[in-house]
Order: sequence, then structure tokens, then C-alpha cells
Amino acid sequence: MKKVYALREYCMNCHLCEVYCITAHSRSRDVWKAFKREDLRGTHRVLVEEKWPESLAVQCRHCPEPRCVEGCISGAMVKEPDTGMVYCQEDKCVGCWTCVASCPYGAIRPGHRHGKPVPLKCDLCKDLPEPACVVHCPNGALVYQERGTGT
Repeated sequence: MKKVYALREYCMNCHLCEVYCITAHSRSRDVWKAFKREDLRGTHRVLVEEKWPESLAVQCRHCPEPRCVEGCISGAMVKEPDTGMVYCQEDKCVGCWTCVASCPYGAIRPGHRHGKPVPLKCDLCKDLPEPACVVHCPNGALVYQERGTGT
């Protein structure tokens, strides 16, 4: 399956992947409106980890045997059999955050949507041809590729 891979040597710590992730998951899909009118700060699904001078974007790896799916007590977290994408069926989520605790990469964070708890994780921008973080990375530090099996 195609996944987003981070290339540490090209990341310049600009956080534009986070900005465009928020924008892609906003109602308007407009940068200005998403940040100024929709109060969506902190809802990005990719997180740039920094330890100067290194930085690296971290997001869900859509693991072959995802611990978040195995640990989900409500069955909300699932792995799509055809695409391999791991996602949350938000209507089934009970907000126990077992998925957050069980992800070995720290790629799932607790969040809220319309007052209901939902895990925030990369969904590969499933409504777009290519993930927004990849498209808007100015330095090519994120790539969307198929690399065989494994994480």
C-alpha cells in the first residue's frame, strides 16, 4: 500500500505539513479560514518532532498488524482490507484512548469533534488524490510511495 514516508535529511522544521493537514481536514479547506474562523488549531494528524538540528514529521504508519486496531475496545479502529489504511469509525469511538496508548510510534493523539472524543491520526487525506502534507512540503521531506510490505 502507498504510505507517507518522512525523509529526515530534507525536513527543515517548517511545520507546513501540520498547517496543510489542518487545512485538509477543515470544513473550508482554506488555510486562512481554517486557522482564523474554524478554531481547529491542534487538530493536525502529522506532528513534527524536533531535536535541534534534526526534525522529522511523524504520522500513522498504517502498520500491517496495527496495535491500535487490536486494542480498540469498541471496534471503532479498523484496518481497511483493500487499501490497508487504518482509520477510526468515529461513530463507534468511546474515547477510551487505548489506541493512543497502544501506538508504538505516538502517531495517534486524543482529540474532539463536535464535542465527541475522537482519535486524531493520519487518514492519508482519503478524499484527496495525495496527502496534503506531501503535496505542500516545500522541500520534498515527505513522499507518498509504495514500498512493499512492512511498516
